[in-house]
Amino acid sequence: MTDASQLNHQDIVGKTAFDVDGDKVGEVEYCYLDLDTDLPEWVAVKTGKLTGKTRLVPLMDATMTDDGLHLAFGKAQIKEAPELDLDMDLTEAEEVPLFEHYGLAYSESQSDTGLPAGRSTPAPAGGDDAMTRSEEELQVGKVRREAGRARLRKYVVTENVTTTVPVQREEVRLEREPITEANVGAATAGRAISEDEHEVVLHEEEPVVTTRAVPKERVRLSKETVTTDEQVSADVRKEQIETEEA
Repeated sequence: MTDASQLNHQDIVGKTAFDVDGDKVGEVEYCYLDLDTDLPEWVAVKTGKLTGKTRLVPLMDATMTDDGLHLAFGKAQIKEAPELDLDMDLTEAEEVPLFEHYGLAYSESQSDTGLPAGRSTPAPAGGDDAMTRSEEELQVGKVRREAGRARLRKYVVTENVTTTVPVQREEVRLEREPITEANVGAATAGRAISEDEHEVVLHEEEPVVTTRAVPKERVRLSKETVTTDEQVSADVRKEQIETEEA
């Protein structure tokens, strides 16, 4: 077991961080160093791989073991620490809320690791004095969601249909024929002078309308995939590096 505040920042970055009860908090992303001693004073802990936030935690009373960095504060307290711009040096105005949050006394004197008030800076990521510049790149994913539903529904409508149907009817027509040797016998078979009548039945056709169900077509639903281009945009951040002379 080693006093973590006395280690080089390269021995801490990337280690698993545990809270005071031994529960895993996250991973150490980088350290803030005391400008006078170059020893770690604060650690930036990413509290979750995907949705977790990065929080600063003091290295006061922290220890390093084979399994990782053991901090002297609880997980809930760490996750509720103030959010800061972690890419810049810590100012006094930023340190004071951190000290208050972790219940530490703040003074103008140097801390246990030699940190002057308001003067802590992020440790370089590598083993030299070069600074790494990073920038965000746009990553676009797709999620499949239900856009709507379609169904087949059959209903009955009534419409009037007019058509023409040929119909026949019988009509009476008077026919006369002269008396000939061929029909004289039939013509003189009755009384010579008499009253008589003949009845002829006439027929006619009239339309009779019925309906029947006739299958006309089959209808079904099918799906096809259509690809369209959609523009997406988002704000991305990138670091810029400049020099300052103190």
